[in-house]
Amino acid sequence: MDIDYLRKNNLIILECISGSRAYGLETPESDTDIKGVFLLPKKDFYGLGYTPQVSNDSNDIVFYEFGRYMQLLSLNNPNILELLNTPKESVIYKHEFLEEIKPELILSKLCQNTFGKFAISQIKKAKGLKKKIVNPMSKQRKSILSFCYINYKNSSISLEKYLDTNNWEQQNCGLTKIAHMKDVYGLYHSTQVKFNGIIRHYDSNEITLSSIPKSQKQQILMYFNKDGYSKYCKEYKEYWHWVENRNQKRYQNTQSHGKNYDAKNMMHTFRLLEMATEIAQQKQVNVKRNNREFLLKIKSGYYEYEDLLKMAKQLQIEMERAFENSVLPENPNLEIINELTYQVRDRFYNNIEFYSNNDT
Repeated sequence: MDIDYLRKNNLIILECISGSRAYGLETPESDTDIKGVFLLPKKDFYGLGYTPQVSNDSNDIVFYEFGRYMQLLSLNNPNILELLNTPKESVIYKHEFLEEIKPELILSKLCQNTFGKFAISQIKKAKGLKKKIVNPMSKQRKSILSFCYINYKNSSISLEKYLDTNNWEQQNCGLTKIAHMKDVYGLYHSTQVKFNGIIRHYDSNEITLSSIPKSQKQQILMYFNKDGYSKYCKEYKEYWHWVENRNQKRYQNTQSHGKNYDAKNMMHTFRLLEMATEIAQQKQVNVKRNNREFLLKIKSGYYEYEDLLKMAKQLQIEMERAFENSVLPENPNLEIINELTYQVRDRFYNNIEFYSNNDT
């Protein structure tokens, strides 16, 4: 089942322009995102063919099956609450049966977590990007040798420096474990005796041990910072996965404003915190924003990162205070939502006119 199938069989019951164009935050470069709801034919819903969601390859067009849509509404999911409250000018099509689903039946103090935590996650994303941009990692992966150290003259030096100072090759070295000393090894060297080396090859992920003849004298102790190496490997993998999969347009925008943080994520942080506060105070979801200029200034990188963090913290405090004083229920009434889900679906399935246009 794909989007063409939904359209061909008239299964779409809600279709809206979403994202920046619904928020009133579009720019000439903005894409047009589409979100909506479809209804499975009876045979698929009651049979084994349940499909909760259909999207295109780029995921900028997404349709949720009616049951999944209602389930996410019951969780006060921000994206789905925005879809429910899409401004009229951004609604492409909405079946009249969906008018029964009123926001006041859905909204609750749960939005403090769903909107608020989502907003804070955007800050974490912005921080993560800042860390990656400010601390780029070389494509050449470090070897274990870069995480080994030698006790030397009442201090320590890197193994690589020690080997260079002595004009030794690592493959002419042998290691043995030292009892009761974690990640500490006795280091031996010989050009006459064949040792296994400190590592077998550059990309090795573990230290190599050797059988040491009794005639050989231990040269020195070596410490392998195994935890540091494991942390580096994890960060290396995460960094280059990010490089390969990052949104190039957003990355170039981050580079162009020179503030080293994802300004779009920060813009959404403020938008979400503001919307959460409005939900607590007004008991409604205001999708279209009335402070376009301010939010677009954030997106353009106009503000310093630390200043944005301070402003976001203040907004978070205001949001939390608003929910403390809100008259919204603690959680959505699942019985009401469940009954509403049943009644609306039942109306669709018993509506001859609707099904006359569908392949049932």
